Amino acid sequence: MANDKMLAQMTDKPGFIAALDQSGGSTPGALRQYGIPDDAYSGDAEMFKLMHEMRTRIITAPPFTGDKIIGAILFEMTMDGQVQGKPVPSFLWEDRGVVPFLKVDKGLIEEADGVRLMKPIPGLDTLLERAVKLGIFGTKMRSLINQNSSAGIAAIVKQQFEFGAQIGKHGLVPILEPEVSIKTPDKAGAEKILLAELHKGLNALPETSRVMIKLTLPEVPDFYLPLIEHPRVVRVVALSGGYPLDDACERLASNDGMIASFSRALINDLKKPMGDSEFNTTLSKAIDQIYQASVVKN
Repeated sequence: MANDKMLAQMTDKPGFIAALDQSGGSTPGALRQYGIPDDAYSGDAEMFKLMHEMRTRIITAPPFTGDKIIGAILFEMTMDGQVQGKPVPSFLWEDRGVVPFLKVDKGLIEEADGVRLMKPIPGLDTLLERAVKLGIFGTKMRSLINQNSSAGIAAIVKQQFEFGAQIGKHGLVPILEPEVSIKTPDKAGAEKILLAELHKGLNALPETSRVMIKLTLPEVPDFYLPLIEHPRVVRVVALSGGYPLDDACERLASNDGMIASFSRALINDLKKPMGDSEFNTTLSKAIDQIYQASVVKN
């Protein structure tokens, strides 16, 4: 089965996950970074069309293969799109050897208790059924921690595991992403509480459940090793969180067993006016750097 091969790849294969899941709120900024100003399009339809063209250019570039990129997280409209006449998830797995994931959260509510929980996700079961039919392996959903708050962090982790259980019932592997902002005043303290809450959530899972966890690079190297070694965890992956590529890779290389799931740090230097040769070379350089930090540890 394709899912068995995907699970084996996500569990054991060296490499990292490309996060190509910018959604409505973050799309204009991503397009500006790519060299497309706000006045170059009118309305969401044109905006998402340009974003799909950008993502298509990335995933069809020669360096974007399963040799170093073991998975890719997609926005819903990207999952529903096509590349070279194929649904994007099929193209990624069959033509590139890259395991497809889907971002399912709908953004965040206003801050309370130092954190921002996820908004409700209406129609989640219907979305997951469609994702399964399109060959998606897993999902991703993000919450945000801004303060060292025991109550807030406990609420974040509880919500992540609740949605994770719903997702798991569809045979999908959820990536839980309780991001700790790099601007959190006591980031190390927040990470200590988060580790304890995640441990409690993992220990309460049925023995057959499997999840992945996406976390901000910690202040203390190897801090999340207990999660990496947990029997119900497929992989622990790192978000760049706003750190520049060099800084993110330096931090990642100090964390054994943790691989990258970078977004901005992967694509920040790519620009629309670039010719194919320059574009591919720039992407290849970023891929190589992130791959090395994911597999070669200090």
